[in-house]
Amino acid sequence: MNQIKILKPFIPKNSIELVLKCLNKWKVVIKLSSKRHTKHGDFRILPNGICQISINKTENIYRFLITLIHELSHMVAYEKYGPKIKPHGYYWKKTYADLIKPFLINSIFPKNLLHILFEHFKSPKASSDSDFDLSLALKEFDKSDGRKYIFELQRGSLFEIYNGRKFKLSEKKVKRYRCEELNSKKVYLFSAHAKVTPLDI
Repeated sequence: MNQIKILKPFIPKNSIELVLKCLNKWKVVIKLSSKRHTKHGDFRILPNGICQISINKTENIYRFLITLIHELSHMVAYEKYGPKIKPHGYYWKKTYADLIKPFLINSIFPKNLLHILFEHFKSPKASSDSDFDLSLALKEFDKSDGRKYIFELQRGSLFEIYNGRKFKLSEKKVKRYRCEELNSKKVYLFSAHAKVTPLDI
């Protein structure tokens, strides 16, 4: 099946032509995955030598497009600079910024998100989730699932993470939050923009 047909429902309409140009230039197999809580996508070279990108299905077309270009940049950097470069080092950042540049226009991204993306791509992070401002801006386009960011909760709040483990929010420690797991009583540090499900207990 034509890959652009698979991608059309997941990306902004005005980005389709640019995405098609990328797929025509860089040969890669795109695989859609069910939601993974630890990553939005990945790039790998299969045993038969085929380059494959997998991306989580999401109704957030802006997150999907950013992830697509993020992972495509891994493949392009690998082919241009070799397998020994750092996964999220200088060459990947340069490639990512170059590939995303044509997409950073008002007809593809909303104005408020576009401003944040320009700042983000001055030095792209390993994940959009690692950029607090970008993560927060992208959340506005996510389908509501009842989850909140850690920083939105009050001290003493109880919450659950994706795998069912339950925690109690303690104090903020520099940029992270100390949280006690209810069963083990062990303390873990959570980033301010970790998404969790509040519990009413």
